[in-house]
Amino acid sequence: MSSFGTDRRPFIVAEMSGNHNGSLDRALALVDAAAAAGADAIKIQTYTADTMTVDVKHPRFQISQGHDLWSGEYLYQLFERAHTPWDWHQAIFDRAREQGITPFSSPFDRTAVELLEKLDAPMYKIASSEITDLPLIRLCAGTGKPLIISTGMATVREIAAAVEAAQGAGCPDVTVLSCTASYPAPPEETNLRRIPVLAGMLGLPIGLSDHTLGIGVPIAAVAYGACLIEKHVTLSRQDGGVDSAFSLEPAELKLLREESERAWQALGTTRIGPTEAEKESLRFRRSLYVVADVTAGDQVTEENVRSIRPTGGLEPDAIGTVLGRTFTVDTAKGTPLTWDLI
Repeated sequence: MSSFGTDRRPFIVAEMSGNHNGSLDRALALVDAAAAAGADAIKIQTYTADTMTVDVKHPRFQISQGHDLWSGEYLYQLFERAHTPWDWHQAIFDRAREQGITPFSSPFDRTAVELLEKLDAPMYKIASSEITDLPLIRLCAGTGKPLIISTGMATVREIAAAVEAAQGAGCPDVTVLSCTASYPAPPEETNLRRIPVLAGMLGLPIGLSDHTLGIGVPIAAVAYGACLIEKHVTLSRQDGGVDSAFSLEPAELKLLREESERAWQALGTTRIGPTEAEKESLRFRRSLYVVADVTAGDQVTEENVRSIRPTGGLEPDAIGTVLGRTFTVDTAKGTPLTWDLI
């Protein structure tokens, strides 16, 4: 059985990334804030600059000029600035467990997996850029833990290969995340309509790793069947940080938690017709009523019979049939018009 699914509210993952800004105290405060906001999990990333790349000042190792967040920065220096020191991991995992939320991480090499296994990480996430690193996927899958695979930039063939590698290595529980690997991501390139396509193609739970601004996109994703939502979080965007520009602040994360559940509840069923909640409103549909005191022998006119709320009388469309007929009994104002009165 999958850890996630459309039979329950969306699982909310707060991604810390580099928004600790180099401070363990801030990292722990982020864990506390995520828990207080109602997130189900806090996720970090386990790497060092040296496990990600090499320190070479060459254009191929440099982010393009004009990038919204990291223009011209070299990969090594960016990863050095953004990484979560490995000796912080125990404290972060301990704090999360104390707060009642799930700690886990994205590992990027064997040494990261070894560290996370020592911490008894309950699951692993494969980042979008690592979806083609099938040896890493097989390594994580071989732990027997659930695996979450993000699909930013990936083709159908690459996604299928990653899932096959995970399942072939023994992973019993794979969740795939629709993702646009742009920071921040334009809403018009998020393509939420691919969520049900992925679900049908893979037969697996599908979530959303979202890098757009705000919470509108992930809420919309719930309507397409997203069962997990991952968003970057920060204590305050004004404090800066590598990912702060597209990260949620605690109050926004709380709103995401609440509104994603509300959106999931609203999906309901395909049944058409009055619901239990509409029973009271159903009483106040219009019907034909006597709206002036009349006596037997009086003619039915537009002055003494009208379509008003509530229900109880003849259907409004019967007005053309009853006009001109005569009342057979004295009838008081406020009496539903029925066939035995005329």
